[in-house]
Amino acid sequence: MIVASLLVQAGATVDVVMTEAAQHFVQPLSFSAITHASVHADPFAAWSDGFTGHVGLASNADLLIIAPATAAAIARLALGLSDDLIGLIALSTVAPIVVAPAMEEGMLRHPATREHLLVLSERGVRIVEPTHGRLASGAHGEGRMADPDSIVAAVMDIFRGSARLAGKNIVVTAGGTREPIDPVRYIGNRSSGAMGYALAAAAVAEGAEVTLISGPTALQPPRGAALVEVNTALEMLRAVEQASLLAEVLVMAAAVADFRPETKSQQKLKKSPEQQYLDIRLERNPDILAKITRPDLLKIGFAAETENLVENALRKLRAKGLAMIVANDAESTIGALTSRATIITADSGVTELPTMTKEALAAEIIVMIADLLDTTNSRDS
Repeated sequence: MIVASLLVQAGATVDVVMTEAAQHFVQPLSFSAITHASVHADPFAAWSDGFTGHVGLASNADLLIIAPATAAAIARLALGLSDDLIGLIALSTVAPIVVAPAMEEGMLRHPATREHLLVLSERGVRIVEPTHGRLASGAHGEGRMADPDSIVAAVMDIFRGSARLAGKNIVVTAGGTREPIDPVRYIGNRSSGAMGYALAAAAVAEGAEVTLISGPTALQPPRGAALVEVNTALEMLRAVEQASLLAEVLVMAAAVADFRPETKSQQKLKKSPEQQYLDIRLERNPDILAKITRPDLLKIGFAAETENLVENALRKLRAKGLAMIVANDAESTIGALTSRATIITADSGVTELPTMTKEALAAEIIVMIADLLDTTNSRDS
């Protein structure tokens, strides 16, 4: 379950397939809650317009992970048996396969198991070797499934080698900034950082080298992204200037404060009994996207608006020299789990997307960025 959760957090769409034996240990509903999708277990389930059984699961898969892989599952894979749904999918898919063995030490060391693992390895299956530790029987030995981080790392390695953004350096900003009034108070906004973190995860999944520059959030950074933590708009500007020197793409998803207090009190501001008002003079923060002017840098912006969505977004796109801008309603998007976006490109292409999770929207945006990079490279060559 942890592997599925980590993959979802990294921006992956996860379809879970369970054997009958697996359902004795974990209820399908538990996986469904993690993946927000149906769990597949019946190889004879009726087909419909939206579901074509193992054929559809196999053809739609970018990767097949079998974890934990028991001795029986490994034997069936090596022999090409199709007596369960996993076997049917494994025989039908052309996607890479990752296997994480887990069993008692004697079973792992048995010549039949070793031979089956060798056969799978020779076919190109990625084996994530088990570790030494406490086993299901209570004994300690070799055969404990590799930790979830190692399995996810193997997945990321495969995607980096074949994904569309392999070798590309992408900078993503996320979260809101905090502009201090005094040591304990600040001016900020309701941005959760979820959109930027989802974009960073989607870019990593497509093979990019990602630098995530983030204001304060409660989120865990996606595995594979280099995190740079900042607080204020000026700190974010310096971090973006440095990180974008070697980047091909800058995605500015952060909700940067437009203004900051002109001065910061060195002590906590106190109120007096007769005080009715507090005057704070604000000065403008720099426009980070406008200040980054490298001509060969693909710049992607966001426009969170409360009115005239497309018109305001177009104005920002042209004023800041952007290749693409993602526009959405500020009130319904900031801090929410879902987003409905309008994506506008520099050639005036407008794409209206329905309401979807921010992870799904991030995946759509990353595909469009890859398309823009392909177009730019074709033009340059």
